[in-house]
Amino acid sequence: MEKIEVVIATRNPGKLREIDALLAPLGLRILSLANFPEIPEIIEDGRTFEENAAKKAVAVAAHTGRIAIADDSGLTVDALQGRPGVFSARYAGEGATDAERYRKLLEEMSGILKEKRGAAFVCAIAVSSPEGKTETVVGLCRGEISLAPRGNHGFGYDPVFYLPDLGKTMAELEPEIKNRISHRARALEKLKQVLPNFLKKKQ
Repeated sequence: MEKIEVVIATRNPGKLREIDALLAPLGLRILSLANFPEIPEIIEDGRTFEENAAKKAVAVAAHTGRIAIADDSGLTVDALQGRPGVFSARYAGEGATDAERYRKLLEEMSGILKEKRGAAFVCAIAVSSPEGKTETVVGLCRGEISLAPRGNHGFGYDPVFYLPDLGKTMAELEPEIKNRISHRARALEKLKQVLPNFLKKKQ
């Protein structure tokens, strides 16, 4: 049977790898925005992760005529009243590197005691059909902001996101472990519950 094509609305290779690995058991043919270079940049101007994810999924599904999955994720820090939040990717300015973003965060957090460095990675994932049917799920992973970056795996803020139960930052985890406990993994587990409703219509 021909595989159902699903478009992951990202150009981020790290994010695509994680989502592809987590959805592998479903036997889908995974495409990304790299397969559709003509799709214009979608402005993420929502006030929440859920709004941004849904906006991207709806736009990509309409453009490609395929089921689209989009995520919006970021870091919320307790001591910063939830910042950087939906601005996580733009926290150190447009075009900043991952290292520039997490270094800015560490500077802003300097002087904040360990017990007040709580944070959460949040991931909202939306799935949309070309007809506009959309569902959104959210996954959360709690941790702390470390005092210094550690680890070479992952991307984004992973080197400064410390998991007390494991005694490691997210960037020190092997990918298969991260793919079990991350905010994206938890959101994708929820997505697997709603995705069959979309795939049935494509059989």
